[in-house]
Amino acid sequence: MKTPQDFFSQLQGQFGSVLPDMAKAARDDVEHHARATAMSVLSRLDLVTREEFDAQQAVLLRTREKVEALEKRVAELEQQQSQ
Repeated sequence: MKTPQDFFSQLQGQFGSVLPDMAKAARDDVEHHARATAMSVLSRLDLVTREEFDAQQAVLLRTREKVEALEKRVAELEQQQSQ
């Protein structure tokens, strides 16, 4: 006849073998939902690719250089006019 201790030991052993699988399934489920939530949030944001960003940065740099050159030219013309 089994004692209560034997019964609880057997029950503990069964839970011990089931819990790791349940914990893994729960972790996988949480990771799946977290990934889906993150992808949903990112898809609603107005983001650009790295290539688009780099291209716009290059355009901005060239524009800045042109503006600086024009500012310098205007300053030269204003100086000539005041002489």
